[in-house]
Amino acid sequence: MSSLAGKQGPRYRHAAEDGAPYETIAVEKLTPIIGAEISGVDIGELVEGDARSIRQMDEIHRALAENLVIFFRDQTITPKQHLAFGRKFGELHFHPAAPHEDEDPALMKIYADKNSPRANGEGWHSDVSCDLEPPMGSILYIKQCPPRGGDTLFANMYAAYEALSDRMKAYLDGLTALHDGEPIYRGLYANYGVADRPSYPNAEHPVVRTHPVTGKKALYVNRGFVRHINGIPRDESDAMLAYLYQHAENPLFQCRFRWTENAIAFWDNRCTQHRAMWDYWPHTRSGTRVTVKGERPV
Repeated sequence: MSSLAGKQGPRYRHAAEDGAPYETIAVEKLTPIIGAEISGVDIGELVEGDARSIRQMDEIHRALAENLVIFFRDQTITPKQHLAFGRKFGELHFHPAAPHEDEDPALMKIYADKNSPRANGEGWHSDVSCDLEPPMGSILYIKQCPPRGGDTLFANMYAAYEALSDRMKAYLDGLTALHDGEPIYRGLYANYGVADRPSYPNAEHPVVRTHPVTGKKALYVNRGFVRHINGIPRDESDAMLAYLYQHAENPLFQCRFRWTENAIAFWDNRCTQHRAMWDYWPHTRSGTRVTVKGERPV
């Protein structure tokens, strides 16, 4: 039985607020808790910027805030349009280790085939949380996908925090954790011919952060980057992190996106975690990712 369920009903009860109807886009939720597919948008035209596109951008901002991750299918965009769409949400982030497509360091290359030693994002994580100012969001455009498999899972960290007991919330309040890119990134992209840098970023962030737009609290530790919680004994930190990871990865908080060619996923790194499934060997999955700069978590 799930630790979030019992004879008194579920410990986490999600009550979604229905806002005003959308006027320029259609929003179809994947689950009540996280994720929505957006239709009625041509991103190639959107970035050109007429009056209708301004209104659509406002509604896309709203859809992202309400659903945490949003998906667009059947989008044929150029690298320039992909970058321009990212810039609609802020300045772009450069990945500290990954290879990039073409000449622009903001256009990250995503690729795995039968000869790859690994695939991007196989474990639960929030993108580059080791940066002092981790990314606000990531926009992944998959141009080639396997005939089956290769889904991406996303998890709602607002919900993960809300489902904690009041005593646990009090315990975590004010704690920070070390996020370190060194053990993750060193040698990770050698198969692409990428030389290691002298050092990779690390930073201390709150275990629970407050989203700068919504004001909601979100659990902010992930298996990929966090090494320990600061200020408590190491064995206590290990036990606490093991519990928080298991809790955050509960299927109740998740949605799963099945990719199709020319689909786009846009997720908010400040309140989600995600993992990519590499269950499609020996097939190929490829695309590009644009990442939007964020702010220092508080």
